[in-house]
Amino acid sequence: MTNWTRKALLLTVSAAAAGTLTAVGTPVAHGRPAGPATPPIGWGPCAPIAGTPAPDGQQCGTLRVPLDYRVPGGRTVDVAVTRLRTDRPEARRGTLVVIPGGPGSSGIQRLAQKGEALRAATEGAYDLVSLDPRGVGRSTRAGCGIPAADRHLVTLRSWPAADGSITENVERARRTAHACARAGGPELRSFTTRNEVRDIDRLRAALGERKLSVWGSSYGSYVGAVYAQEHPRRVDRLVLDSTGDPDPARVAYGWLSNMAPGAADRFPDFAAWAADPARDAEGLRLARHAEGVEPLFLALARELDRAPRESDVPGVPLTGIRLRQALQLALYSDSAFAPLARLIRSAQDPEARPALPRELAGALPDEDAALTMAVVCNDVRWPGPASGYAGRVAADRARHPLTGGMPVNITPCAFWKYDEEPRPARITDEGPSNVLMIQSLRDPATPLAGALKMRAALGDRARMVTVGQGGHGMYLGNGNACGDRVVSDFLVTGERPARDAHCPDRAASDRVS
Repeated sequence: MTNWTRKALLLTVSAAAAGTLTAVGTPVAHGRPAGPATPPIGWGPCAPIAGTPAPDGQQCGTLRVPLDYRVPGGRTVDVAVTRLRTDRPEARRGTLVVIPGGPGSSGIQRLAQKGEALRAATEGAYDLVSLDPRGVGRSTRAGCGIPAADRHLVTLRSWPAADGSITENVERARRTAHACARAGGPELRSFTTRNEVRDIDRLRAALGERKLSVWGSSYGSYVGAVYAQEHPRRVDRLVLDSTGDPDPARVAYGWLSNMAPGAADRFPDFAAWAADPARDAEGLRLARHAEGVEPLFLALARELDRAPRESDVPGVPLTGIRLRQALQLALYSDSAFAPLARLIRSAQDPEARPALPRELAGALPDEDAALTMAVVCNDVRWPGPASGYAGRVAADRARHPLTGGMPVNITPCAFWKYDEEPRPARITDEGPSNVLMIQSLRDPATPLAGALKMRAALGDRARMVTVGQGGHGMYLGNGNACGDRVVSDFLVTGERPARDAHCPDRAASDRVS
């Protein structure tokens, strides 16, 4: 057993020590894949992604996999896959799979967004591949027949009523779970982390690779960690970006509840931005001092609880709950601060008609709404409906008013028809030392406290690089040159800092310390 838990969880590395790097990962062997034979993928051009043409060279295909891996000769489902081959074949060392977050994000779309930058950052060392996990995008999907009113983001996420009551949340959670039990079928029940891991290994085999390197972000980092736990000899280099607590008893439920302290950690970044005199010229300065931004925001949310404002979307008013949800989304990236400030400003103006963020403007499609719950409810048994949700909500509202009790509230998972087969994997320190974690100090979705638990579980298998800025999704995502360079160097050369390290805020320095 590693002595990691007896050490300080974050070590500061001097500039000289940071230059002492340890190379991990051996050259990748190619040829006949391990495991059962998998038919090759028929690659072709990608159709437009969300209305945007795919980048030149990106190809798409379909991987057919068992609906239930316990019945390998039974029904199959389709998993949409994509690749972007290296533009420097002489530099190629293997294949890097990009695992999207969510659950619910499209790997095809993510590769379209990040593929060119990733190919440049890794100097052509990899063919890049990804997938739309089951239930997402172009893969086999399933719906539940959820009523439109229950498919808005602010109803799929269980925001308590303005007075803190959860009565409506309980009823909505019950009817949604029952709808999915009736209509979701075996396809919906197959949407699990373990099946995504199995499908990734089928993709590896179809590509003819003995090993994959992995970059997983957010929920995708958990999928990557489980893949490495289940198939340690099939992972070359593993990057875990913005990681949650891997405790099997709290997977999914713990991730959601951690969003309350995560938002509290991150909000001061927005407050400082919104109180900066530089906002005066933009008309977006919300307070003279950063300390005044949170009281202003909470007072406005309470006012909208009492008297919702007509928005630019007919029949969808700006409520206090929608304002709180807009904040939660905006905390992911500094680039979203200005749109949030404009929303707040328009909500303060009695003559304005606030423009809702796209994510809050209407109901999600039924299949998307079903998927937002299916993986997290299928993966682990959640506390049942009689386990004290109302008390936890009341305590969390008092402790973390910005999130209003939503992260600990009841969800359809409390009533879900749970299958014991996909029990969460336990992440351990057993396996090769080939993991690099990158983590924001102030992450609103996967806060540092949860990432430290993943770091402790991995022990000497991993090194962690913290980034001294806020946001979610660090590598090639939030503009920190130091963090980007450490990850890119690891993927290209296999070298990691000898000890856990820190990259300061992008405005301070691009040097690791």
